[in-house]
Amino acid sequence: MPKMKTKSSAKKRFKVTASGRIKVQQAGKRHGMIKRSKKFIRNARGTTTLSPQNEKIVKGFMPYSR
Repeated sequence: MPKMKTKSSAKKRFKVTASGRIKVQQAGKRHGMIKRSKKFIRNARGTTTLSPQNEKIVKGFMPYSR
């Protein structure tokens, strides 16, 4: 049986934590910052974990993740 391929876009965007959750950058900070409130920009710093429903989808793209 050949190896399964990982989606290249997924391996660049997501990391798997030690507990198996999917870590991802916060969305909505690429452009258009003038429209966004200071509170939104502040709260969107760093990373977040995906919801369990979205985790299932992303783990399908990364067959060898934990």
